[in-house]
Amino acid sequence: MAQIGIYGLGTMGSALALNLAEHGFDVAVTNREVDWIAPFIEEAGDLAARLTAEERLEAFVAALGVPRVILLMIPSGAPVDAMLAQITPLLDPGDIVIDGGNADFHDTRRRADMLSENGLHFVGLGVSGGEAGARHGPSMMMGGSAEAWAALEPILTAIGARHEGVPCVAHLGPDGAGHFVKTVHNGIEYADMQIIAEIYGLLRNGAAFSPPEIADVFAGWNAGPLRSYLVEITAEVLAARDPETGHPVVDVIKDAAGQKGTGRWTVIEALRLGQSASVIEAAVGARGWSSEKETRQAAETVLGGAVGAITASPEVLAEAFLAARMLAYAQGFRVMAAASDEYGWALDPAQIARIWRAGCIIRAGMLDTIADAFAGGAPRGELILVPEIARDLALRLPALRQVVAEAVHSGHAVPALSGALAWYDTMRRGHGTAALIQAQRDRFGHHGFERLGQAGRHHGPWRD
Repeated sequence: MAQIGIYGLGTMGSALALNLAEHGFDVAVTNREVDWIAPFIEEAGDLAARLTAEERLEAFVAALGVPRVILLMIPSGAPVDAMLAQITPLLDPGDIVIDGGNADFHDTRRRADMLSENGLHFVGLGVSGGEAGARHGPSMMMGGSAEAWAALEPILTAIGARHEGVPCVAHLGPDGAGHFVKTVHNGIEYADMQIIAEIYGLLRNGAAFSPPEIADVFAGWNAGPLRSYLVEITAEVLAARDPETGHPVVDVIKDAAGQKGTGRWTVIEALRLGQSASVIEAAVGARGWSSEKETRQAAETVLGGAVGAITASPEVLAEAFLAARMLAYAQGFRVMAAASDEYGWALDPAQIARIWRAGCIIRAGMLDTIADAFAGGAPRGELILVPEIARDLALRLPALRQVVAEAVHSGHAVPALSGALAWYDTMRRGHGTAALIQAQRDRFGHHGFERLGQAGRHHGPWRD
């Protein structure tokens, strides 16, 4: 009997099935389009001996040992609800159903409650690392019951990525905890990619570097404190040439970035929780603006699109990059802390940082520092208040200020870099400007305000 079943043989499902088989697990597989099944088994080669292929859902379920473990690798949303309606009647109490897609954590919480009424365990599993990660070791963020984790831990830790021998897999909390952390992971991914794109734009359009020259800069950065998967692949991308034209590949790609929604979900949930992830918000907004290429082309004619030169060196840009990246991570962890309080998840930020150190898209050397900072007890749970990190930011903020100032003065759009700086400057002010906003709200809406050192609600002298 198979130890786990995978429904869905797309890119990620196929890769995970082979990963499981390679680690000695017997896997049952099936797919809605049954004509995908035979080619997958044929391409599995020697690993096919550990794969049981079934075309009918009933036969797929029957091929699993009890308690059954079923991993759904299908599009999120309505397809998952439709599949649960089909498969739930075939299952018994104690069986485990895992959603391995990028699901809205609200849906995961609802499904967990619904399946628990029948004695079933529903798990929301965030899987990061793309196809290569799924095949050779992803970072995985699990949300679900303790009983489900006890059953899944040997499987997930066996196939997950490892950092210095430690699996990058963890049980983060009940119901939607895993999917929420994966959502914020993707939001930070958006932010990091946007920061990189802005740095690239400054080097390309402000300092007149060619793509190969910028590739060399990023390759050098990847050997130091900026070491990360995204910096590594950026160097590779910028060094690549288009075989059809001979031009750098980046120059033949339309400048309109897509998005699947997880970055936007991060922003929405941050606002719902009373937080502001300004660097992620900037990244989501920038992708939206990028899709309006025809409007931007028309605006360039009317408004003028010329940008000026910048004098910031690659060394200064690297320092600004480091500061902005740390601030983006700090905002992401704040959002997760707020959600943990709201939903009673007891998320461990040090644990989250540790499981992101390998296998996932945002893996970076900086995560060692972040994990240690949280493990040591961050004051008020704030990453930016950890003495070591505060000192590093203080050293690097002059570079971020220089880069943002030069960019603004020269007409370069740097929404993520400037959003990071604005948040830092807001948070370091013990006395801000919101008193005026509160006075305005009371003046036009009689909303009242708090007085310094006095309890209760008060009103200003502007009303009879």
